Amino acid sequence: MKIDVHNHFYPRNFLRQLEKDGGSVGISVEKDQWDRTILVQNGTRVVTITPPMSDVGKRLDDMERTGFDTQILTLSIPSVDIFPVEIGENLARVVNDEIAGIVNDHPENFMGFATLPFLDRDRAVKELDRCIRDLGFKGACMGSNIKGMNLDDHRLYPFYERMNEYGLPIHIHPRTPRDTETYRDYRLGPMIGFEMDLCVAVVRLIMGGVLDRFPNLKFVVSHLGGAIPYLAERIQNCYEAYPECQQNISRPAKEYLKEFYYDTVSFFEPALMCAYSFAGPERMILGSDYPHVIGDIERAIKSVEDLDIPEADKELIYSGNISRLMGLST
Repeated sequence: MKIDVHNHFYPRNFLRQLEKDGGSVGISVEKDQWDRTILVQNGTRVVTITPPMSDVGKRLDDMERTGFDTQILTLSIPSVDIFPVEIGENLARVVNDEIAGIVNDHPENFMGFATLPFLDRDRAVKELDRCIRDLGFKGACMGSNIKGMNLDDHRLYPFYERMNEYGLPIHIHPRTPRDTETYRDYRLGPMIGFEMDLCVAVVRLIMGGVLDRFPNLKFVVSHLGGAIPYLAERIQNCYEAYPECQQNISRPAKEYLKEFYYDTVSFFEPALMCAYSFAGPERMILGSDYPHVIGDIERAIKSVEDLDIPEADKELIYSGNISRLMGLST
């Protein structure tokens, strides 16, 4: 079985809201030099709109063609927290309800992770409970920062506490980095900026003490962890060298890094093997980043198939690990 943990769905009502009110929150809908519709956030290109983002039939065709059995649907960048809290809460409900409808119509092919209005802790927990208890979602998606808020911010603790109780996965997806000027040219935001923001998010979750406080949290980090597997030894060296890196945690940094899960949105054999060597097959989860133009639903499976690793390890990556995290198997 092949389960795609990292792909994205954009409900049409969400896209309409962006077209209507996006300008007031730094989002513009533009055309690129190849006449493709794009979303630009504070000068940084973040999304190219492609037909399968809202077309379930096209998704099913592409999944059958490439060998995916199931996709876990999530909303992608810029999500709902760019808007005022009330609008963000309503949009989160719109997104979650539409995904729930798709899951209900195609239960063998789709599952859902919750989109939440994180800027208000009470509203976020309320919508999370609705998604898990009423809609049957199997996890939640959050950004690498929440409108500039770091992931170790105490305002997120009520969400972490509830997810700690549910024991379901949290998929961390990149958001536009706060330093937009550095990444403005050459589309450096999606090229490099997203990956750096993922690294910051992971290290802050560790050194901010979140994993010590909520030991049952299960984070799946997009894009093979950004550069985390490659930088793991440097992170450990800094943990040993700087007292402030040890202030909130009880174990070496590298041990925490190995407790995260890393989706395989890389498609590059040396990078995949780096993550495999560092975290092990039990911590890798299949992803495609479909239908973004820099995703690849075809290479997603093939890049894992071609790895020189045991078939049993590939099966863990394909579906075993994420099924276990969602409570679908032991």
